[in-house]
Amino acid sequence: MKIEELTEIVNQKLDEYMEVVYPQKIFKSMKYTVMLPGKRLRPIMCIESARLFGVDINEVLPTACAIEMLHAQTLIHDDLPCMDNDDYRRGKLTNHKVFGEAIAVLAGDALLTYAPQIILKHSKKLNSETILKILSEYFQAAGAYGVIAGQVMDIEAEKLHSPYQAYDVENKYTEQDAELLHFIHLHKTSDLFKLAVRCGAIIGGASGNELNSLTEFAEKMGIAFQIADDILDETSTFDKMGKTLGKDKEAGKLTYVSLYGMDKAKSDLNKLIEECSSILNENNFNSEIFEVILNKIKAC
Repeated sequence: MKIEELTEIVNQKLDEYMEVVYPQKIFKSMKYTVMLPGKRLRPIMCIESARLFGVDINEVLPTACAIEMLHAQTLIHDDLPCMDNDDYRRGKLTNHKVFGEAIAVLAGDALLTYAPQIILKHSKKLNSETILKILSEYFQAAGAYGVIAGQVMDIEAEKLHSPYQAYDVENKYTEQDAELLHFIHLHKTSDLFKLAVRCGAIIGGASGNELNSLTEFAEKMGIAFQIADDILDETSTFDKMGKTLGKDKEAGKLTYVSLYGMDKAKSDLNKLIEECSSILNENNFNSEIFEVILNKIKAC
């Protein structure tokens, strides 16, 4: 199955799951961001990870869609005026611009709890042990040890470096800066990539070694994705990205480019992509889907 076909299947299932009921405003707000046009990388990665172990797509779709809902929740809150204060997401107005800040906050909160309900309600063929493992992965990634930790340190980094000027002509940066940036990328971005791949592998009954290898793959891919995003923030356009660009640089935010410079950012991105491909090859994870995603990230 091609990536375009998987995207369409995920979109159809998300639309089905995001039923608008009373009180309609909150469900409309939730659905608005979930259904914004996007690549659906995380649910596709979850589906593909399960496919590697022979799992039928219908068995993994509830979990895959729940992860996309969690991702939408992080976007709603990330765009809020008290966070990154963005007006556009995927070429459309952000949630708080359409529904107001209060409803946007509540929509994010609602999605955080609605997503695991989808797993519980619709995963008819998964046994209780597998569902518990998936939910444990979900709550780990969604909470204070996961994406929230990354967002907190992203905010703290702005206080520490305002504006951020670690990178200069002498290529100087501190070890503390590098550790902080890695923590932010690892949790704010990479954790949801790991969640997607690990959940698919767990549903597929992967061995401990297989799960560890796929976790390493997803972590590297997630960091590569964020490096690419940092590069595109300075080189791309609104029409291509669907969001306001250049804000990170204007705000003096700690990014891979601001810390290491553009040349090293591109070099490290290519290195991570190569390492991801090597993990797939070394473990005989034959996946055209994963290779397509890696090539798209590399093409930034």
